[in-house]
Amino acid sequence: MTMEAAKSDAARDWPTLLKDNARRGGQGQYPARSPEGAVWQFRTGSSVRSAPILDHGILYVTSVNGALHAIDGVTGSSKWKFQAAGQVHSTPSISEDRILFGCDDGKVYAVNRHSGAKLWEITTGAEVWASPVARNGLVFFGSADLRIYAAEAGSGRTRWTQELGGKIYSTIYAAERQLYVGCGDGKVYGLDASSGKVLWSTPTGNGIDSSPALAGDLALIGSEDFWFYAMNTSTGEVRWKYETGLGIASSPAVSGDMTVFGSKDGFLYALETQTGRLRWKTVVGEVVTAPPVIGDGVVCIQAGGTFALESATGKVVWRAGLGGTSQSVPVLSGDTIYLASLSGEVYALR
Repeated sequence: MTMEAAKSDAARDWPTLLKDNARRGGQGQYPARSPEGAVWQFRTGSSVRSAPILDHGILYVTSVNGALHAIDGVTGSSKWKFQAAGQVHSTPSISEDRILFGCDDGKVYAVNRHSGAKLWEITTGAEVWASPVARNGLVFFGSADLRIYAAEAGSGRTRWTQELGGKIYSTIYAAERQLYVGCGDGKVYGLDASSGKVLWSTPTGNGIDSSPALAGDLALIGSEDFWFYAMNTSTGEVRWKYETGLGIASSPAVSGDMTVFGSKDGFLYALETQTGRLRWKTVVGEVVTAPPVIGDGVVCIQAGGTFALESATGKVVWRAGLGGTSQSVPVLSGDTIYLASLSGEVYALR
């Protein structure tokens, strides 16, 4: 493979929730036009409540019946399937040749991305719905057993655990030295990545399922208390907050000076990242819980179908009646959009 081809492949990869650990939600030359139709359709045999990821042309999808599917992104044919012991709601992520995902049996699994063979597993005390995040050779994730875990990516050996005040369904944002996560106790936490020590915690008015994004020295996250927060990454001090009509489970995507997220009030919101000033809001469904993704001049969201909106104005550019309402996230790659649905279908649209 030439260097250019390798770079092109890397640009199309989508290795974790919202494309990368920076939660930028995509961003690139993605089609603003409406896709003409499905190139292929894959049936998982069970509901999909997580987001697909893409690596070197292979799509990886977990389904509620406990299966991790590896699907050829061009043909839609199955490469292999790994069966976990419990239901799966966790979006997988990639660390080198490992696919990592959490399971309702309380385990996090590492599976070889080429063969589907299990490499290791970590056992926690309750279900793991969050997506494991890999950084600097470590894997970080939270569990409903109230604990944050740090484990070695190569072996699965636990480095440290830290107990918080509630169940953790939020996916951790792993920065170089610090971790940021929302918790069922209504607090946002900043932790030391090397030890797990809590550096700060900031209370909101209700539990948090949203996963944080970072923009400069701001941690951005929504709460079930109807408010969206921007907090100082060093101290946890609230810089600004914005009220919506219902709880916020949607995770934000950040692009330049704009932060986009959905609310259970059915609206998609775009705020100025530094000030919290409203740029636009657009109704896209009865309830919006999925995170948005940001392409070239468009924002895509799954909410009772898949929508593309003009990122500058919030005007709906096109809508495809596929995908349904779920926590899933469209994967934008070249001229293809991959979707997973609550009914268990995976689609490639062009």
